[in-house]
Amino acid sequence: MSHPDPRTPQNVAELIDAVLAGDHGPDPKDLSVTSAFWLYNTTRLPGSQVTYHNHYLLLRVGTAFGACSFEAGELTPDFCENASGHSLDKLLRAESTPVRIAALDAYLAQVNPHRDAADAERIMLPTGTPEVRAKARDAAIAGLLDIEPGARVALIGVVNPLVAAIRERGGVCLPCDLNLRTTQWGDRITDDMTEVLGEADAVVATGMTLSNGTFDLILAHCREHGVPLVVYAQSGSAVARAFLPAGVTGLSAEPFAFSQFSADETPLYRYREAA
Repeated sequence: MSHPDPRTPQNVAELIDAVLAGDHGPDPKDLSVTSAFWLYNTTRLPGSQVTYHNHYLLLRVGTAFGACSFEAGELTPDFCENASGHSLDKLLRAESTPVRIAALDAYLAQVNPHRDAADAERIMLPTGTPEVRAKARDAAIAGLLDIEPGARVALIGVVNPLVAAIRERGGVCLPCDLNLRTTQWGDRITDDMTEVLGEADAVVATGMTLSNGTFDLILAHCREHGVPLVVYAQSGSAVARAFLPAGVTGLSAEPFAFSQFSADETPLYRYREAA
């Protein structure tokens, strides 16, 4: 069955409206959640003093897992008690932002899986320890940056291996995070993204910006000022992909099961605007 070409969205709300209108494929009311997962994990890499606390909502629809991270306390585990069996059109209208993003991600990943996308570059993260796999993942993300030596790169959502990967490519990292105060090397981390956006020659942002509501602001800034925007996404990787012609210039998409949940080879998918 063919579907009309979707209108290029300018923000997440427009994308949800387009999906509900059937512009991206089958009617969401005809797709339902078969499994719902509430996950919490912590990670501390060897030699680091930073413990990362991660909360995820996962919604399985057909062969796809929609994912969205969220802040502690934002969504409780009992949400999953009744989520299985719900149709996606209901969850796309949910009051909770993480629920809407996970449902949107599940829909878009089901109708166009990353593994089948013609414009996706598949990269296999190697078998290995968490630090080996994190370094490979963050090098793949940094490889999407086409920067000159000395370019200022706003990193919105800080992971230390990605700070290192940006610096290894000659960039000056401008870190921003709501939960961390310093990098592994003692660099100050601001919690005000406008501070780093105003200075940035390029932006790298995590998919969690979809969950906390800052993605639209980052996207609009980069579009208005012609600043390259690379998104690295476990959360909402298929959602971020929808904005490749509308402000996102590069995407590292890592669908579930995420790299931290396996020691074996797992894929991530890189997209570039030119593709």
